[in-house]
This record gives sequence, structure tokens and C-alpha cells, in this order.
Amino acid sequence: MKLSDLLSGLAENARGFETRVKKWQEEMEAKGDGLMASARRWQENAKTRQENAKTRQEDLNKQIQGYLDDASENVRSQWGQMQEGWDEQVAKTRAKAEELRAKAESMQAEDYADWSEAYAATMVSYAQQMQDEASTAVAAAAEARAKAEALKKSG
Repeated sequence: MKLSDLLSGLAENARGFETRVKKWQEEMEAKGDGLMASARRWQENAKTRQENAKTRQEDLNKQIQGYLDDASENVRSQWGQMQEGWDEQVAKTRAKAEELRAKAESMQAEDYADWSEAYAATMVSYAQQMQDEASTAVAAAAEARAKAEALKKSG
């Protein structure tokens, strides 16, 4: 084999390799663009969910205020103490989450993504626990309301 044939073959292999690398880069860019578009859609959906949650919270606050307007002073006082405790706990949880998130942002991108997914799963689990507690409270309220109505009718 001549040196010129060898160099020609190497040059051809190099051109083929460059073509494959270019194709891989284009595919990676396309995937990256798709992932970024997906992330943007997710963020937009999350923002919409937050806005909807804010509206639901405002409606719920109005409903709670309606209950408290009809309640005795003792009930309003106890409710105020519980609400302060809950608000304080929520503020602490948010502050801790921000602290942890700030530390996690220094991680490599994939590690931060893993951390964020684990954090999201933890928050969903926590929310489900709170939802279970709320369901128990709704059942207790319905039972108490039924007993109160029964006492009114019998007494």
C-alpha cells in the first residue's frame, strides 16, 4: 500500500467521522431543543396551576371566613391560634425549601435534575398527607354537624 493511498484512506475516514459527529451534534441539539420546549411547557403549566391554586385558596379563605363569621368567639379564638401555627410552619417549610434549593443549584445539571425530582416527589407526598388530614377533618365536620342537627331536632 502506498503512503498516498493510506493518507487518502485516513482522510476519507476523517471526513466520514466528521459527518457522523455533525449528525450527532444536530440530533443532540434537536433533543436539547425538545427538552427545553418541554421544560418551558411544564413551567407554563405550573404557573397556570399556581394561579388556579391561588384562586381556589382565595375562595377557600372566603368560605372559612363565612364559617368563622357564624362561629362563637371561642371557636374563632382557637381557629386563630391554629391558623397562626400553620402559617408559621408553612413559612418555615418554604424558607427551608429555598435554602435547600439554593444549595442544590450548585450541583451539576443532572444531579440538580435528580434532586429536583426527588424534592417534587417529597412535596407531592407531603401534600397527599395533608389532603388525607383534610379528608379526616371533613368527615369529622360532617359527623359533628349531623350530631348538632340531631340535637336541635330532639331538644
